[in-house]
Amino acid sequence: MNIRNTTAKERMLKQIRQALLQKRDNPYPDFEDAPLYKDEDEPLDVTFAKEFTAVAGKFVYCDGEISIIENLIALVEQLNITKIHVWEPEIQKLLGHYGFPMITSDSNFEEAEASVTTCESLIARNGSIMISNANAGGRRLSIYPPVHIVFANASQLVMDLKHAFLQVKEKYGNELPSMITTITGPSRTADIEKMLVLGAHGPKELYVFLVEDRF
Repeated sequence: MNIRNTTAKERMLKQIRQALLQKRDNPYPDFEDAPLYKDEDEPLDVTFAKEFTAVAGKFVYCDGEISIIENLIALVEQLNITKIHVWEPEIQKLLGHYGFPMITSDSNFEEAEASVTTCESLIARNGSIMISNANAGGRRLSIYPPVHIVFANASQLVMDLKHAFLQVKEKYGNELPSMITTITGPSRTADIEKMLVLGAHGPKELYVFLVEDRF
């Protein structure tokens, strides 16, 4: 009588075939409806600020227009920068009203030290900023300058990515921007000798100025 010795691979495949032949109830029937994260007890702005700073972002709360200007002046003085590009008309109007110096075109863009843009939403769950190319900043202004400053309204705070996309859908309908992406902290890489380097592929510093609805 010949006894065939089976390999470990053959035994494993046999078990898989047997398992496939046996019909069982789904052990996780409510998986798709189950929450991915636990509920947050903190307000959205607190959650966002905590998560945003955890990924090396700088959060600045502003209680009005004057506060925006004061904080912006303090920041550019601290960073010792002067070449600040602002391409969105509404931000130009606000800063121009207070005489804040800025560059409103893409002239000498390769020398830009900072940019100021708006955003689509702030995602509290992971401290991310959703942006698109629908505004005058296009695809370049949030990527190239080493310092990126985002002006955001409190109403743009959402809990997660799903609600951020819903906001975009409500805003643009079927005319969605061709580029929608999220930024989570300054650009970074650890590819070189496993050492974390900020600003490798984009801004080295990222700021969010949060204000009650203004933009």
